[in-house]
Amino acid sequence: MKLFRKVLRDNRLDLVAGLCDGILTALTLAAGKMTGSEPPPEFTLALRVAVAGASSSVFMLFVAHYAQLRGELTEAERQLNMVTRGQLAASRLGNKILLESGAAAVIGGIAGFGGALLPLLIGVLVPIAPWVSIAAALVVLAGLGVLLAVAVHGRPLLWALMLAGAGGFLAWLGVQLRLI
Repeated sequence: MKLFRKVLRDNRLDLVAGLCDGILTALTLAAGKMTGSEPPPEFTLALRVAVAGASSSVFMLFVAHYAQLRGELTEAERQLNMVTRGQLAASRLGNKILLESGAAAVIGGIAGFGGALLPLLIGVLVPIAPWVSIAAALVVLAGLGVLLAVAVHGRPLLWALMLAGAGGFLAWLGVQLRLI
């Protein structure tokens, strides 16, 4: 339980970004399949979209974290008036930020996989009402908004409406684009 709390506390950004990215990717790519205007999604489609969502989350989070941490090392070198550039990045600190970036990317990728798989899996399990998967995704986004608002002392209703609204917009866009 302590490990779970530590991961949740230290990787809030990665978990939230991965989960949101996964859900929004699924809504954008497969909303046409989830509205009932086309045959409902199949399990293999759900897995393919989840892998795509996780892959983009992993790449985006790794690059973002690594660039941020590498920039912090560069700033530390400047403040310490180090003559040779890149000394800190070539040290153990450079290896540490590489590992931290990788860990953050993996955590975000797992969250992205779950976030993308959830709505599509519901569509697979409830083929007579595939729109339920969009509703479930929007409920998860609204719930995430409430949790985030509580964590940052924001207004839960506003956060819930904003996240669910963004999901609704991307679902609408996905229906219009008919990507899958």
